[in-house]
Amino acid sequence: RAVAMSVSHSSRLNKLVREQYMRLPQDGRVQVTYVWIDGSGEGVRCKSRTLEKEPKSIEDVPEWNFDGSSTAQAEGSNSDMFLVPVSMFRDPFCLDPNKLVLCEVLKYNRKPAETNLRHTCKKVMDLVKDSHPWFGMEQEYTLLGINGHPYGWPDNGFPGPQGPYYCGVGADKVYGRDIVESHYKACLYAGVKICGTNAEVMPSQWEFQVGPCEGIEMGDHLWMARFILHRVCEDFGVVATLDPKPMTGNWNGAGCHTNYSTEEMRREGGLKHIEAAIEKLSKRHDYHICVYDPRGGRDNSRRLTGHHETSNIFEFSAGVANRGASIRIPRQVGQDGYGYFEDRRPAANCDPYAVTEAIMRTTVLNETGVETKDYADH
Repeated sequence: RAVAMSVSHSSRLNKLVREQYMRLPQDGRVQVTYVWIDGSGEGVRCKSRTLEKEPKSIEDVPEWNFDGSSTAQAEGSNSDMFLVPVSMFRDPFCLDPNKLVLCEVLKYNRKPAETNLRHTCKKVMDLVKDSHPWFGMEQEYTLLGINGHPYGWPDNGFPGPQGPYYCGVGADKVYGRDIVESHYKACLYAGVKICGTNAEVMPSQWEFQVGPCEGIEMGDHLWMARFILHRVCEDFGVVATLDPKPMTGNWNGAGCHTNYSTEEMRREGGLKHIEAAIEKLSKRHDYHICVYDPRGGRDNSRRLTGHHETSNIFEFSAGVANRGASIRIPRQVGQDGYGYFEDRRPAANCDPYAVTEAIMRTTVLNETGVETKDYADH
């Protein structure tokens, strides 16, 4: 039965042999792995280089470049793209003093690549920094065998109906906990602000949470957590998909619920500011749906059906403790009169930069309609 679990060939290589090499000294030099978002807006790529000494800050990591024609980001005749380091983490795979470095991608003319959504997000976050926006994002994902079938599901058929799997315990309830716990530890080591994890409603579906993070830090930490997840899954020989509806039928989809507050929402009496923000969001539903997945809402249309703990994609709704609403106000927040709220619309494969930027544009910068304002000259 182990062979039928469909793991990759690479995962069967002898890891003890690898450890023999990983223990070798580096003579003061450091391996730095540059990580960036590719032309799909969902995939991550990486490559490594040697620095002569350990970088102490992001400013110590030099810019680099790559072939954008191989990542759907440039034409072959003009393919060099710039990698601009923006956030540095410890490397849980090669260990200290080695680093993982998240990068923005710039085109040959130094303008941001089409899938570099961090660039405008950073501008917006700088504009609204006095409101001290905090975010926490709940990343759902599904483990698949290398054959694309959910990991641990019967080869021919389906597991029992949903119910016993959410936060489940036991070999017949959860599949792949080793991967989840390895990812958690790797994120803690790296310095990613991971704050929890749990088994989700569909078997072989899991969730981890990142936050609270302020401003641009949210996107940086979630993207690095995703990169680490894909790397951990690579070691185990399985695949993590962020598809918002990996299995059609009576199975839960996968979202990236986004918890949000400003400083005034977190203070005594903050509920009125929460309600004011929700009112603004209610008038801009179409705009948010458009940016909450990489395909302008088409991915989310498979998930936001009004069933399986989702709202309907065509309707905006809000409520206390209501998981079938677009916006959920936690019951404790309703009782305390201050705190945060949860936007349940973002898809699992959303770009966190796009989501957090959109929320700030609507709730703090008071934008309306489907068009966004260019703040480049302000």
